Amino acid sequence: MRYLITGAAGFLGTHLSARLLAEGHDVIGLDNFHSGSEANVARLQRHSKFSFIRHDVTERYDIPCDWVCNLACPASPPHYQRDPIYTAKIAFLGVLFALENAERHRAKVLQASTSEIYGDPLVHPQPEDYLGNVNTIGVRSCYDEGKRIGETLCADFTRLGRVDARLVRIFNTYGPFMRADDGRVVTNFIDQVLRGQALTLYGAGKQTRSFCYVDDLIEGFMRVLAHPDNHGPINLGNPVEFTMLQLAEEVQRLVGTHLPLKFESLPLDDPRQRQPDITKARRLLGWEPKVKLADGLAKTVEYFRSIPRT
Repeated sequence: MRYLITGAAGFLGTHLSARLLAEGHDVIGLDNFHSGSEANVARLQRHSKFSFIRHDVTERYDIPCDWVCNLACPASPPHYQRDPIYTAKIAFLGVLFALENAERHRAKVLQASTSEIYGDPLVHPQPEDYLGNVNTIGVRSCYDEGKRIGETLCADFTRLGRVDARLVRIFNTYGPFMRADDGRVVTNFIDQVLRGQALTLYGAGKQTRSFCYVDDLIEGFMRVLAHPDNHGPINLGNPVEFTMLQLAEEVQRLVGTHLPLKFESLPLDDPRQRQPDITKARRLLGWEPKVKLADGLAKTVEYFRSIPRT
């Protein structure tokens, strides 16, 4: 099959592209390097079945394909808050143009949504039918609300019979090929530990996240792509929950250091808890994460040790 991957230069885009190529598919990568890496594309271009188009997804395109996997959007708070208006444009226009391209070519769509649509949840863990607790005018809302309108577009195109658009709600994911300046907690801790710096925690470090290794997430994507039916939003993430203090301790243990911790004010609208209910993914896809946090972190640390430090 022929897959169009928007955001192919990003963390998840490069992993999904590599998996599809390994399975013999043709992959067209689309990116403008707003938050992606040219090095990621260079790795993919070694494969004969990969081609790349430099393009901004806020502009229309016309590319024949069987699937559009729309992964184009900055996903870490420092990146999407740097230009919130552009983030909102990517979240709305990027999805709209992906759907229109799919409709023209009778293709299907896989839309990368996010656990951020649940906001700072009042229900724990979060099932797909939870409607969320989102601040519509906060510093994170360009991304949170952007992803919510992206889901609306996908649901309406699907309801109208125009495109089979499938929604995956991605919870915290980590692994090789993340940017060192990604700004999310796993990369922050690894970068600080490898530099011998104090680890930065926010608030008291008691807020929780559930960390999914990237290989597990990509396997979830593949099962959604292969499923004969569209069953609406599906949570993909690891249901095992950790506090930020526990994560800091695990990273230090793996590297063999014992650096000080420094505490800063909690960012605005930072969720206190985040844990997926993956009952639906287990039932429909036979999917659940396999990689334990210590094993995934070890692979991620190894990757960050291999790249030049600036």
